[in-house]
Amino acid sequence: MELVKALTEKHPAAGPDGAALAASSGPARFWKVMKSQKYLYFMSMPFVIWVFVFSYMPLWGWTMAFQDFKAGKTFGEQKWVGFKHFQELFTDERFYLVLRNTLAMSLMGLIVGFVVPILFAVLLNEVKGRLFKRTVQTISYLPHFVSWVVVAGIVTKMLSTDSGAVNNLLMWLHITDEPIQFMAKGNWFWSIVTASDLWKELGWSAIIYLAAIAGIDPELYEASRVDGANRLRQMWHITLPGIRTTISVLLIMSIGHLISIGFEKQFLLGNNLVKDYSEVLDLYALNYGLSLARFSFGTAIGIFNSVVSIFLLFLANGVLKKVTKESIM
Repeated sequence: MELVKALTEKHPAAGPDGAALAASSGPARFWKVMKSQKYLYFMSMPFVIWVFVFSYMPLWGWTMAFQDFKAGKTFGEQKWVGFKHFQELFTDERFYLVLRNTLAMSLMGLIVGFVVPILFAVLLNEVKGRLFKRTVQTISYLPHFVSWVVVAGIVTKMLSTDSGAVNNLLMWLHITDEPIQFMAKGNWFWSIVTASDLWKELGWSAIIYLAAIAGIDPELYEASRVDGANRLRQMWHITLPGIRTTISVLLIMSIGHLISIGFEKQFLLGNNLVKDYSEVLDLYALNYGLSLARFSFGTAIGIFNSVVSIFLLFLANGVLKKVTKESIM
């Protein structure tokens, strides 16, 4: 009896009340769980309300995509046009050019901006000097707090043909005889955006991987050293498998945002000379939707963006769940 009592105290579900709770089902079980965890529900309510107000209520605005929306008219006075704006979207040649730019920069950002922080975190974890390690980590994540306006100014100045640091270096090394107009060449723009984003977010993206690495049992490394494993093998067989779950979850979320990359970088770094390479979906919605007061057309672009993002999220989650047994749902 003492053993049963001890188990009951350690695992409440094993007691009479817990057994009754486990045996019940449907609404009865829901209310019993809610009663036993009422304080947790009360604590979560403000966040649920916040998400509902700012994430779900605005979905009512999607109705604008199916109307010829005119500002100043009531909802009942708007003219319904069905899928007219979606037809305009999918027959616009500019849309496919913009979609190409969005996917190209997203894939480059996913490959480079997702893999490099993992390698950086793993290598930084192997640094033995604590002071050097903290200094590098601090320097690497500080650019995250710098506005994209400032970053764009720095990048533009460094790549400038007028005493730009990059052109000066290339000429000093005799790689080129005259300055290269980086910001005027469309085929350079995607790489410039990817490199700028990597510099800005490298350290910040690595923080979560460093935290995951810190949670790996040190005894695993000690056992591997006893078996004669060098540091490279420890990274491959212990560190990377130890953060596999973190990598999988962040990869799924990154794929879900594959075409939702914003427009700040492209807007600030772009110009009319590289417009065919710099315009992305969000910037397309801003230029051809809000700027021209075509609110319904802009909303249709936003719906397309959201639907594709949801599809990619579920697709990535399903594929990784089968391949790695890791998922977020």
